[in-house]
Amino acid sequence: MSKSFLDAVKDRRSVYAISKESPVSDARIKEIVEEAVLHSPTSFNSQSSRAVVLLGEQHDKLWDITAETLRKIVPTEQFEGTAQKLASFKAGYGSVLFFEDQAVVKHLQENFALYAENFPIWSNQSSGILQFVVWTAFAEEGLGASLQHYNPLIDDEVKATFGIPAEWKLIAQLPFGKTVTAPGEKEFQPIEDRVKFIK
Repeated sequence: MSKSFLDAVKDRRSVYAISKESPVSDARIKEIVEEAVLHSPTSFNSQSSRAVVLLGEQHDKLWDITAETLRKIVPTEQFEGTAQKLASFKAGYGSVLFFEDQAVVKHLQENFALYAENFPIWSNQSSGILQFVVWTAFAEEGLGASLQHYNPLIDDEVKATFGIPAEWKLIAQLPFGKTVTAPGEKEFQPIEDRVKFIK
């Protein structure tokens, strides 16, 4: 292994300056997302996580939907900043949409009533793991990305536009592309304030 897992974790950053180029093939992007979905853990092995990869015009359409949705609710004098941010996401090569299948969550709640209130929480945790795996794997392939959350504002139109099942709940959006500008240095709080090591 040329790089350790923790090195890959360190390399994953929020990259906002991305372009409509990719250092890897569409087939490789598909492979990464499929492998991540297959092998990311889920509670009770529920396999509730879902992903949709949008490239080209479909990717652009996602960010047009988001812009038009926000234009209706963001005050006019504040929209320019929002528009610039959304344009930076649209400037990318593609987007991964992360969903959780609520039919699976409901089934678990019905069959394991003792844990019913925990399944939505565990479902979100499963999605978070999948997001991290895809994001980190993309970083290892030279793809910059950042995680966005314009749900639930865009949910209905996204489902209608891309033919997404009604039971799938949108959790996050990951626009990605070739990195144009690397992120700056990251500041850290003292680790001793965040980790206790007891033996």
